[in-house]
Amino acid sequence: MSNDNVIAFENREEHAKPVHDLLTEALRQGAKQLLAAAVEAEVSDFMEQHQETLGNGKNRLARNGHLPQRDILTGIGEVA
Repeated sequence: MSNDNVIAFENREEHAKPVHDLLTEALRQGAKQLLAAAVEAEVSDFMEQHQETLGNGKNRLARNGHLPQRDILTGIGEVA
């Protein structure tokens, strides 16, 4: 008899059912908005703190735009 309590899980993706209820969708949308706002605030704060200029009059930092949207996998599903 083994003294461990490790349980071998089957491939969960095969048995997982996607969740499509209104509460989960509301949580996903809220998570997207909070994450976007947090990242935007952090970038703005960083840019403001390091807004030095170089000797030639140009800014040390410049915001170059945004990368393509990425998908992030969370416990409640994918956050795009």
